[in-house]
Order: sequence, then C-alpha cells, then structure tokens
Amino acid sequence: MTQPTPIADVPQTCAWALGDPLMQAYHDREWGVPVRDPRLLWEMLILEGFQAGLSWRTILHRRDGFRRAFDGFDPTLVATYGPDKVEALMQDGGIIRARAKIEATIGNARALLRMVAAGEDFADFIWGHVGGQPLVGDGTTVPASTPISLALSKALKAKGFKFVGAVTVYAFMQAVGMANDHGRDCPQRAICMESQYCG
Repeated sequence: MTQPTPIADVPQTCAWALGDPLMQAYHDREWGVPVRDPRLLWEMLILEGFQAGLSWRTILHRRDGFRRAFDGFDPTLVATYGPDKVEALMQDGGIIRARAKIEATIGNARALLRMVAAGEDFADFIWGHVGGQPLVGDGTTVPASTPISLALSKALKAKGFKFVGAVTVYAFMQAVGMANDHGRDCPQRAICMESQYCG
C-alpha cells in the first residue's frame, strides 16, 4: 500500500489566488506569463492603475466591464474620449468610477500614441527595463516595489503616464511576467520560467 504524500510536499498555488475560481484561473493562466503584446501591456498597466487603493480581486471581477467600457482598451479610441464620455463612464457600474483614474486612462492612451508617433515600441520600452528577460524572485519574499519598478515608474511619468507609481508598476511587472514572483512551491513558477512570450 502506497503511503500518502505529505501535505508539505504537495505543490501549492500562491496563497493570494486561493478561494476564488476567477483569481485561481488568472493565477494559473496569466499571472507571471511574459507578455509582449503592446496593447495587452497597456491594458494591464491601466488595470493596475485602477487597482491603486483597492484589491486585484475587485479589478479582476470587473475586467469584462472595463474592456467593454474602454472599447477593448484600444488606445486610439480611448484617446478620443472627451468630457461627455468621462461623465458616461462615471455612471458605469461595471467599472471603478474614479474620475481621476478615468481621466488618467485617457491621458495614458494619448501618451502611448505619442510614443508610437515618435517611433517608440511600447513593449520594447517596457521590457528594456529588465533587459528583455523576466526577473525571477526567490520564491519566498515578494517586494512591494524595487529599484527597477521605481526607474520604470519615473520613465513612464516622463512620458506623461499617470497612476504609475513604483508599487503599481511592480504589480504590473508581476502581472505581465517581467517579474516571476510565484512561490517556490507553486507549480506555475517553473511553468512561467519556460513560457514563451504572449502576443
């Protein structure tokens, strides 16, 4: 008769994803997987900005609402939003109705388009801060921010982006696979290390 595997030896998912099927699916399929698609990078940066002061669970459960409200996070469309659209978004219960964050999203779309017009690739700009390769944490501690997230935060602000503080930017880096902070005993840690870029 085989002996049961001790619980301590069974790979465990990252604790923050437990107890919510949507969070678990996000953890298993997206968090920490390297993303190179400029539009998806921009979407995630905006969503992390909306998370400021809130939980990622709150944002994730409204992601479909955000995508609908912001035209699929198409920056060319979002950049055209005027005061009437801002007011309409302030009445949209499917998103976080924070005027400063809504207006920042529009401004961030315009900042992105200025980069594109200047011939800058957003993905190259973002990934250049980690030398094009994901950083791998020690699997036991997770910082709130790092010198690299601070540098990227400053670079984004210099381009005209808002709601991109060092803590928000580090959460973004984790989300898009620039930083692999899966726990040492989490199966996704190795999977993300082996993943090809998305997009």
